[in-house]
Amino acid sequence: MYKLLSHNDLDGVSCGILAKLALGKQVQVRYNSVSGLDYEVSWFLENQDKKTTLWITDLSVNDENKEKLNEFHLAGGNVQLIDHHKTALHFNDYEWGHVIVEDEEGKLTSATSLLYDYLLTQELIEPSNAIAEFVELVRQYDTWEWEKNDNQEARRLNALFFLVSIEEFEERMMSRLRYHDHFFFDELEEKILDMEDDKIARYIRRKRRELVQAKVGERLAGVVYAESYHSELGNELGKENPHLDYIAILNIGGKRLGFRTIHDHIDVSEVAAYYGGGGHAKAAGASMTEDAYRHFVTETFHLMPLQEDAKRNRYNMKESSFGTLYQNRSGETFLLYSPTEEQWAVNRNSTLLPETFSSFQEGENFLKRTFEAALAKDDIFVRYLQELVGKIK
Repeated sequence: MYKLLSHNDLDGVSCGILAKLALGKQVQVRYNSVSGLDYEVSWFLENQDKKTTLWITDLSVNDENKEKLNEFHLAGGNVQLIDHHKTALHFNDYEWGHVIVEDEEGKLTSATSLLYDYLLTQELIEPSNAIAEFVELVRQYDTWEWEKNDNQEARRLNALFFLVSIEEFEERMMSRLRYHDHFFFDELEEKILDMEDDKIARYIRRKRRELVQAKVGERLAGVVYAESYHSELGNELGKENPHLDYIAILNIGGKRLGFRTIHDHIDVSEVAAYYGGGGHAKAAGASMTEDAYRHFVTETFHLMPLQEDAKRNRYNMKESSFGTLYQNRSGETFLLYSPTEEQWAVNRNSTLLPETFSSFQEGENFLKRTFEAALAKDDIFVRYLQELVGKIK
């Protein structure tokens, strides 16, 4: 017999799906939150016989259970931990630990992709195109490669996961992977997902108006309260505000924080680790500790939401040859322009600032990070030019 303890997100549940496809009724699967795993492991060690093989995927145990699992292993018990988080690499010091963050081809892994490789190696599952395609969608979503590759099918797979119960998701996926040559969404799922996409777009529009900007430690964070669609929300807010180092998404009811970034030079798993959490370089999470509450709630609650860039301009456009005008809440104006082909400069209230920039984006980031300035509307830009012409005359 086998027992699988896995995470309760898409990657973790997909591990359960693979285990059931491979082992059928020989495996008992239980899905856990990060905090719930250690209770399950303790119960297993106290109540399960050594003939049952324990698999742990997409999660890692605390130090106490780590030592108990090692004793269980040394006493002849069968245990295998499979994970892909950087914070779990120390489990490779044990014979029963298998943690790989990046494979030999340089691709980031997921628990599902690692378990599939393991099952194939152990000849516990037959290879199939449908399973391989499903595993790759899960991997791309969990590692955020879907965003870089614009893999909407991976994003929609995660959306479907949250639209139905875990039991229904398992049943749908297992039937599809068992009886079809390729992975697909059926007609009903496509319609449901189209409606969900519209709902997500409306949700993001609303939350966009609530985003605040705050310096937390050495990084500049965008902070927003949200209970749903964390990945989609973090991705869109990050792309719309590239001057921010990362987006912090606060779920007060769940007492959790999610961290998302679009930048390769930012590792939000390090931010999450500071608050006792973990995850990936571009997507991580943590519990709402006292420090986290103070930094992201108490110290940001008084802040005004970020101004949004003007949306329907015809004249005041980014990278315009006339220059691009920005304005902050205090009414200050900032003209970002290029005096030479390789340099960008800023006039603040018609006074040249000493800073220069090698690109338009670098200059815009400076304005948004330093002054919380937003792209001004056309009428403000036209009035600015009229006043400038008047001064010249």
